Amino acid sequence: MPCTCLIGGMATGLAGPGGGMATGQSLLAPASRILSSSLEQSGNRLEVRWAVSFTFASSTYGSCFGFREGFIQAVLGQDPLIQPELLISEIPITKSALQTVIKGRKDAVDIIMGTSDRLLVICGPCSIHDPATAVEYCQRLKTLSDKLSGDLCIIMRAYLEKPRTTVGWKGLINDPDIDETFKINKGLRVSRQLFCDLTSSGMPIASEMLDTISPQFLADLISLGAIGARTTESQLHRELASGLSFPVGFKNGTDGSLTVAIDAIGSAAAKHHFMGVTKQGLAAITRTAGNQHGFIILRGGTRGTNFDAENVKLTKESLAKKGQKQAIMIDCSHGNSNKDHRNQPGVAKSIGDQLRAGETSIIGAMIESNINEGNQKVPAEGPSGLKKGVSITDACIDWESTVATLEDLAEAVRARRKLNSAAQ
Repeated sequence: MPCTCLIGGMATGLAGPGGGMATGQSLLAPASRILSSSLEQSGNRLEVRWAVSFTFASSTYGSCFGFREGFIQAVLGQDPLIQPELLISEIPITKSALQTVIKGRKDAVDIIMGTSDRLLVICGPCSIHDPATAVEYCQRLKTLSDKLSGDLCIIMRAYLEKPRTTVGWKGLINDPDIDETFKINKGLRVSRQLFCDLTSSGMPIASEMLDTISPQFLADLISLGAIGARTTESQLHRELASGLSFPVGFKNGTDGSLTVAIDAIGSAAAKHHFMGVTKQGLAAITRTAGNQHGFIILRGGTRGTNFDAENVKLTKESLAKKGQKQAIMIDCSHGNSNKDHRNQPGVAKSIGDQLRAGETSIIGAMIESNINEGNQKVPAEGPSGLKKGVSITDACIDWESTVATLEDLAEAVRARRKLNSAAQ
């Protein structure tokens, strides 16, 4: 329900002779709602502070608002956030997880830099809302990854935060119980434990860097990062990427623009100084060395798809003009699938055809996959009514389609390897 603010006018004005209010508007809050008030004079300005009763979603809160020239402070409150170092000590990285993370990072770097001819494949659910199902999916993917490891470097897509075009569920960290209770400390604990479980099984993971604080809690468990189309142009995210110890892919803009992603790669490669948060949870000035392992992710946009050979050629030329390495990952979902998950295998087939033709600039593919296809809305009874293995954000292809798609990509890599070897 919308909130009803019971104050309707400005509460400031210039102090007149004798301290009276020379100008200003009357307050429209009913007297019964006013809990307390005070006057503070600063120079020739009189500031009024009111504590008022505020009605929101059928509940009443006492909120203190400072009014200065009509400005209302909109923060309702702040809750303590666990320190990153404390959470890491509670849920430490295991030896096997550390080995998985290091190997995943090295394998990804080798492919991005061109020293390995395998294809880097980021594959997994659009977002994770059920850790137990995510572990089950991981077990299946690990078995398939081992089978195709000679041709594909598979890294599980493990996204815990979701950017929203307007509003909606923001992910496991933000609302782990999927009931709008926003138990973020619980979400961080659940997420870190999940990442430890996934990597301890031998599966490296990739995740989106959506905010600038959560990486302090989770980055030691991640082998590859992505910056989404909505945040690629953000200076904060470029600065963040410059200090990450793993490769980062930048998606083209939501309109399909390549420039914002290519500029982001260059920015993230540079050194930066910016305000950040330490492992102890303190504000600090962060200094970074720059990330030399950035790459572009083609995800389509409002102008259309961009996974075909002509768009790949255009992207190569655009990267070369900016002095960036020609390393291109293609997202089979989002704009490239026209937001229809059933089109993802077709996009992957186009990638395979380009590989078979000898294209070496395509270093990877991204696929949104789950145990079962499609997506679902959270039912009235809450998360207990959700179907197992079905996304609650973007629709995904099912496991059977995933296997067929990855096997076809592996065959395409072998064909490219054979073709390019014969040409040498």
